[in-house]
Amino acid sequence: MTIDMEHGTGNVFADLGLPDAIGRQTKTRLALALNEIVKARKLRQVATAKLLGIPQSKVSALVNYRLDGFSVERLMGFLTLLNRDVEIVIRPSRDDREGHVSVHALR
Repeated sequence: MTIDMEHGTGNVFADLGLPDAIGRQTKTRLALALNEIVKARKLRQVATAKLLGIPQSKVSALVNYRLDGFSVERLMGFLTLLNRDVEIVIRPSRDDREGHVSVHALR
């Protein structure tokens, strides 16, 4: 029995054919970093909401990665409120193809 395998692009949203795959992946990676910080600090949703200046229901959405109501900029702002620096680096693409967006959380 032969199984055909197809290599992914590195962006599950693009592989699924979803619109705005780059934006979705960027927001998911920012939310992952945010959720890891909140978990490490053992913050409850109510405390997180107060710290970020948003309703607890929005924190619930973040925790569950329902990110349609959040922009990349807003998520970056939340990270700064959690004492994180967010850097944006623009450089030439490594090859002749279209550039890409990446998010790296340093610990």
